Amino acid sequence: MKIATVTIFCGSKPGNNPAFVSDANNLGSLLAKNGVTIVYGGGNKGIMGTIANASLSVGGKVVGIIPKVLIEWEAQHTGLSELIVTDTMHSRKLLLYDKCDAAIILPGGMGTMDELFEMLTWNNLGIHEKKVVVLNTNGFYNTLFQLLDTMDSQGFMYDNWRSRLIVCDTVQEIMDALNEASE
Repeated sequence: MKIATVTIFCGSKPGNNPAFVSDANNLGSLLAKNGVTIVYGGGNKGIMGTIANASLSVGGKVVGIIPKVLIEWEAQHTGLSELIVTDTMHSRKLLLYDKCDAAIILPGGMGTMDELFEMLTWNNLGIHEKKVVVLNTNGFYNTLFQLLDTMDSQGFMYDNWRSRLIVCDTVQEIMDALNEASE
């Protein structure tokens, strides 16, 4: 199956490391240049805004999905290809999952973790088989991976969590993983 649309989960803040924004900028541009549509949370701040703007600046298609409650907080992006406003966070998340062929996780906070773990849980339960790719910029997620290893070694995983995630250290590795998944 060709990966034509990816949902990006990432921070609505830029974080403290300039590499987070740089990787988001490079990924947004590269996805657009490869004809991949981005679906994301609809904000215009932080890494969310960076990835949308990077894609749009080179002619990419970007679909934002934002609940009414976050319109002002996340400063909805007004220049998207499409903006969908939902009534609830739950309906937002369902659309974010349904509209993609794969998900890419960039650095972020609690919302990003919520979305990552829901995607993994649904994958584990067989609700979907979508690829979940993590961009581990400068080792951002290393401690999370240690926690997952601990959960596994302590008997709380049904199968190896590493079979559920594709971990990439660079933007190019993400593109290679998406191309491989499309074959």
